[in-house]
Amino acid sequence: MTHDAPRAHWQRIYQENPGMYGEEPSGPARYAAGLFTAAGARDVLELGAGHGRDALYFAAEGFSVRAADFSSEALGQLAERAEARGLAGRVTTALVDVRDPLPFATGSADAVFGHMLLCMDLSTRHIEELVGEIRRVLRPGGTFVYTVRHTGDAHYGTGIAHGDDIHEHGGFAVHFFPRELVDRLAEGWELREVHAFEEGDLPRRLWRVTMSVPDPAGG
Repeated sequence: MTHDAPRAHWQRIYQENPGMYGEEPSGPARYAAGLFTAAGARDVLELGAGHGRDALYFAAEGFSVRAADFSSEALGQLAERAEARGLAGRVTTALVDVRDPLPFATGSADAVFGHMLLCMDLSTRHIEELVGEIRRVLRPGGTFVYTVRHTGDAHYGTGIAHGDDIHEHGGFAVHFFPRELVDRLAEGWELREVHAFEEGDLPRRLWRVTMSVPDPAGG
């Protein structure tokens, strides 16, 4: 299964705007790194890693990082930055389209991170399937931290409507999350926190969601 149009869109964006998100890690990545460290995590999978500002931060914090994205241009920029910072030994890249099953072994990650990945132009069905795949990849007790724009955002209900709570502005389509979707995705998980925050100039209104795979061993 291929999804050439979205891939071409992001390839062009990263080619025209190298390092477009800057070098500093996001606030959610800083939070996640502290949480993952406290949990004793070693292996972090970042989905939608882009050019690597958060993946490289995780690596600098001592984690072994798999950085996945469906833009080879972004991953190339990430690899160059990892080499320049002496972090290449801690970072591997993977060209991945999250609409397809994740190409990672079951139980192969201690933690998964995705900053604004789930609220991209993904159908509810694809989001549900992806969260199922993330659970498969995580070890028992593993933690998933993700952020999404929600239906309280100023852009929700405006722009070009594509249905399924997806609205497009300036060529970017966003799936805005109602709280009900967050709760449904957390079924069978331990939902630890839903934290509201704002980012950017609009500002964008987001939730930072933290949830863990229950550990039958209790630790």
